Amino acid sequence: MKLAIVTAYPPSKVTLNEYGYHLVKHLRQRSEISELILLTDRTQGEKDISFPEEGCKIIIKECWTFNSCSNLLNITMAMEETKPDAVLLNLQFMKFGDKKLAAALGLLLPLVCKILRIPNIVLLHNILEEVDLKNAGFTSNKWLEKLYGFVGTVLTKFILHADLVAVTMHKYVKTLKHKYYASNIAMIPHGTFEVSSQVPNYKLPKGPLQIMAFGKFGTYKKVEGLIEAVEKVRKSTHLELEIVIAGTDNPNAPGYLKSVQEKYKHIAHLRFTGYVAEEDVSKVFNESAVVVFPYTATTGSSGVLHQAGSYGKAVVMPNLGDLKALIEDEGYKGEYFEPSNTDSLAKAIENIVTNNDYRMALGKTNFKAANAFPMKKITKIYLYNFREIIKEKRAKSAIKKEDFSILK
Repeated sequence: MKLAIVTAYPPSKVTLNEYGYHLVKHLRQRSEISELILLTDRTQGEKDISFPEEGCKIIIKECWTFNSCSNLLNITMAMEETKPDAVLLNLQFMKFGDKKLAAALGLLLPLVCKILRIPNIVLLHNILEEVDLKNAGFTSNKWLEKLYGFVGTVLTKFILHADLVAVTMHKYVKTLKHKYYASNIAMIPHGTFEVSSQVPNYKLPKGPLQIMAFGKFGTYKKVEGLIEAVEKVRKSTHLELEIVIAGTDNPNAPGYLKSVQEKYKHIAHLRFTGYVAEEDVSKVFNESAVVVFPYTATTGSSGVLHQAGSYGKAVVMPNLGDLKALIEDEGYKGEYFEPSNTDSLAKAIENIVTNNDYRMALGKTNFKAANAFPMKKITKIYLYNFREIIKEKRAKSAIKKEDFSILK
């Protein structure tokens, strides 16, 4: 199979670039694939395809740009030029831009694939029906919320032109089937990027216990409450704690982390790592005692949760529907806190950092959950579905030819 993947890809800072990297890393090792075509966003640095393991040939086509309205045309031209046997689209609603028109046009790609008769699967990381638009930073205007809801419904109908739409949560399957009467929906777990056959060392390095948050911050992921919560835990427990903010600003909130850094410059043991390169991710997680998710809303499954699990880490999660459902679906465990409630967050962190046995037990449970769905297994599921789609299309094509010959 000659497989194309439409995705952001490192060193891109566009959302889902890490997921794209790990999809490629594991797909390239599948014997069924002869060639991978990466239809990626344009970046200044070179794309990272230096994998230690042998794999299939990789072709990179930088053919789209975040917030460009010409992405649909450019990606279509790239598909016609490279002529893949199938296409996997790694999508979420703001994948191609935070400007509404650019974001919407990019989501017409499944319809284009249908017109071009290219077998395709959309991996849809979020659905608008399950996003809190106000807390996720989209809008607080009720009329605009209704407008976005209408536009989201229209765009979802375009996405459903795909041969298969894969979502990462059972809840999303139910919503799409109930609202859109769609039959081409499948739940395929998010998957864990890196799973080690070796059990993690649950002991921590000497020094302050590191309380870490990882991601793109500024919209529904805000770190002020985390900083203030850790301060409360320091006072109540007298433990030596370090706050680590690993990651960058969300594209919708430029300058956010710089403003937080200035606001809390008087706080001791507060560290901002900036962008974390792929090769440094393991160090950031391994040195952490607790991974905190300071979210006020969710927009889909959490890649950071799966990463935390793969390193055997205890987690502190907001009591939000999507994340809680994900934990229940996939077997993760953690301490919950009420979103935007600093006292609740402080209590959740304290429950873990003051009980080493509990911290290790959570880490072991999460490592087990992460090992259940490694990316190797996830990519195998995608290839199985591609084979079934191609087989079905060939069967329909053969029937049409037979019908035509009879008429002739």
